[in-house]
Amino acid sequence: LRSAGFLFFLEKALGMSGLIADPGTFGSGVHNALSGGYLRLHGDINYAKTQRLHRSVIVMVYLNPDWEESFGGHLELWSRNLTSCALRVLPTLGRVVAIANDMSYHGYPHPLRAPPGRSRRGVAMYYYTAMPVHH
Repeated sequence: LRSAGFLFFLEKALGMSGLIADPGTFGSGVHNALSGGYLRLHGDINYAKTQRLHRSVIVMVYLNPDWEESFGGHLELWSRNLTSCALRVLPTLGRVVAIANDMSYHGYPHPLRAPPGRSRRGVAMYYYTAMPVHH
C-alpha cells in the first residue's frame, strides 16, 4: 500500500497526482471491531498540520473471510448533506475501497452482529497531497 507501484496505480485510477503514503501512519493501520461495535458516520480530517499535508485519499483493505451479510459492518458512503446512503460495501476478504477525501461521509453506523470469535478487520491507509484536491 506504500509502494511506488501502488501509488502510481492509485493516482491513475483516481485521476490524481502527487499522492504521498501516510508518512507517519497518522491514523493508518489495522482496524478491528468486535460484535456490537460500530463507527458513526463522519468525515475524516483533511489537513495534517504537523506534516503540512492534505489528506486526499483513504484506502481500506478488508480481511474478513466468509463475512456474511447478516454480520453487518457494511461500510456506508453518504452524500455530503447526509440525506442518503450512496453505497454500502460488505467488508469481505480482499475487498479494496478507495475514497477521495473531500469530506466524504462514511462509517459503519449499525452495531456488528458477528458471531463469537469473529471481528470486522481491515487495514486503512491514508494518502496525502501537498495541495488540497477537489473532486
